[in-house]
Amino acid sequence: MTHPFRQVRFGRADTELTRRADGSILMRSPEPLGSYPDRLTERLVHWASAAPDRTFIAQRDAAGGWQKVSYRDALHGVRAVGQALLDRRLSVDRPVAILSDNDADHALLALAAQHVGVPSAAISPAYALVSSDFGKLRHVLDMLRPGLVFAADGAKFARALAAAMPADAELVVGANPPADRPATLFGDLRATMPTAAVEAAHGRVGPDSIAKFLFTSGSTGMPKGVINTQRMLCSNQQMILQSLPVFGEEPPVFIDWLPWNHTFGGNHNVGITLYNGGSLYIDDGKPVPALIERTVRNLREVAPTVYFNVPKGFEMLLPYLRAERALRETFFSRLKMIFYAGAALPQHVWSALEEIAVDTIGERIPIISGLGATETAPFALCANWPVDRSGVIGLPVPGQELKLVPNGEKLEVRVRGPNVTPGYWRMPEVSAGAFDDEGYYMMGDAAAFIDPAQPGRGLLFDGRISEDFKLTSGTWVSVGPLRGRFIAHFAPYVRDVVIAGHDRDELGALVFIDVENCRGLCPDLPPGSHVAAIVGDPRVRAQFEVMLADFARQATGSANRIGRLILVDELPSLDVGEVTDKGSINQRAVLGHRKAMVEDLYAARPSGRVLSANTRIVHVA
Repeated sequence: MTHPFRQVRFGRADTELTRRADGSILMRSPEPLGSYPDRLTERLVHWASAAPDRTFIAQRDAAGGWQKVSYRDALHGVRAVGQALLDRRLSVDRPVAILSDNDADHALLALAAQHVGVPSAAISPAYALVSSDFGKLRHVLDMLRPGLVFAADGAKFARALAAAMPADAELVVGANPPADRPATLFGDLRATMPTAAVEAAHGRVGPDSIAKFLFTSGSTGMPKGVINTQRMLCSNQQMILQSLPVFGEEPPVFIDWLPWNHTFGGNHNVGITLYNGGSLYIDDGKPVPALIERTVRNLREVAPTVYFNVPKGFEMLLPYLRAERALRETFFSRLKMIFYAGAALPQHVWSALEEIAVDTIGERIPIISGLGATETAPFALCANWPVDRSGVIGLPVPGQELKLVPNGEKLEVRVRGPNVTPGYWRMPEVSAGAFDDEGYYMMGDAAAFIDPAQPGRGLLFDGRISEDFKLTSGTWVSVGPLRGRFIAHFAPYVRDVVIAGHDRDELGALVFIDVENCRGLCPDLPPGSHVAAIVGDPRVRAQFEVMLADFARQATGSANRIGRLILVDELPSLDVGEVTDKGSINQRAVLGHRKAMVEDLYAARPSGRVLSANTRIVHVA
């Protein structure tokens, strides 16, 4: 904590605050939002002229080398594919649907569609490759009614295409056309000769043109199609640049796996790259045991200027950074900032990153985050200054208006600005219900002041309004912060936790274990053992029982004391909505789907799977 931070120029970080008689609080940055383009691909045109040979997108080829697409080549490809889309008379009513992980063809197709005014929708590969019933994929395609569906690998997506693809849509594949239906190769679109119609169509694209649809699972029901306009994307990039001017000081270099069907990867990270003339190396790894080695290999070769990840990604990198001096020297060599999103970064991971940085370069790297949503493109609040703990979401960025509304014992977050969606595609009633009578989008999140006497010090994330509940005593339980403390306390053995206790006397928990770390507690189990075998192992149960008792001793009252838990013996289900395609847990869906497990938690004589902070619990024989 005594070592200095690496010097990074942050934007202005202060706020104007108005308190209303009804208890609501209005906040905004005193810095006005600067000008921004009418359409995002204006930046592609600019960089293709200003830095034509600079790498825009790079990905591994079959031989393992980096296949690079320059800004010049990207613009040529966008114009060619744009012409192909115009030839097919695609439109808002017949958009492009993309079934693909991140790759160069995906990027060119999405940008080409934007360039000529055809919306696209990158659809979560999980809906096609993880789901067993393709229900969410069918729902999304029925809502979109696409005129063209792109699948990077026709064979890989063949079952999903057969089950859900509209009969009147054209199928385009990067490779391996399926045997059961006609398909066009993406290379044929790339080979199209652009005409003056491309630039004419580009000229008709304006701030209110729909650039893309992003489907978000939300807390209940089927995915909703969030409308993303050109104004949203462009204004949000200007907000980011003013808050974090480091992106404009030198061309940023990213190595990034975050999926483009989500706003963090597809809007935030791709957008920063394009807006500022940077280079995005597509990481073909992910923070899961089978793929983390790929991420490490890529980081050995590519030194990022800023590194984005989710908390689990940083946690899984730590053993490699500790073990390999050369890896951490490359990783920290030009790193200006670490940015996490998706969940709070556990404090032990935070501290470890700082310790490794100090050991490697003698400085700490600023670790920051903020608050946003698919509906806000996503950047809305940011802690654009060095902080020393997780959960700080900062202040509203330039151009963003924030309203904090009393809701029970919390302050509910609502935002308004040019980066906010006009609504959900073909869901007018849902759209109307997402905004208050002043046009503020109701995010469903809560925030709390770091210091109520000094609001300029910023805000903390205070959980989701919809997740909170009362015990029978009338005590409010703030689920979000409690979940964060639970996961930090039980690290590294917990992947996620669902808090139970609505209208009960005490809190309970359904725990989804971190399989690999728990397997380390019972190394003699056969490789590939089912989750049930791991959670049933006496060594794992003993570890959790000790940690639960310690967690209970640290509690300050019934609102944060968890008396019992169950180690869930199967992974959460995407098809029933327990887990979103982002991998995050849907609290309400898990509690609803696993009612019998919740009842067991609170039974007078629970089954043997229930672990208790009270060792005198009597189990069913």
